[in-house]
Amino acid sequence: MKKTLIIGASSNPERYSYLAAEKLLAYGHDIEMIGRRAEVVFGKTIDTEMKEFEDIDTVTMYVSDKFQSEYYKYIIALNPNRVIFNPGTENPEFEELLIQNDIHVEEACTLVLLSTGQY
Repeated sequence: MKKTLIIGASSNPERYSYLAAEKLLAYGHDIEMIGRRAEVVFGKTIDTEMKEFEDIDTVTMYVSDKFQSEYYKYIIALNPNRVIFNPGTENPEFEELLIQNDIHVEEACTLVLLSTGQY
């Protein structure tokens, strides 16, 4: 299964990042999370710092484009296979940087991809 890093993770059950964490785990994917508050969700810690996670296949973004620039170098250094820009997080500047670094870009909804077997 694909190890996924959720950026913009939250412990609020009404947030899409929370629902994505729940669904990714239900589908058997391992997750790491970065968010504003250090909390525990589904037995996993939401980190507040950009850690050097190993073997990240997918990064799924739940942070608006105006807050993404601090993650540019970090995500490129993780060298994931792809970055998913969920609705509302699209960022042409960052997407172009990722493509230049041979990282696949998808403007899609993680929840929909999982539900339709396209993840």
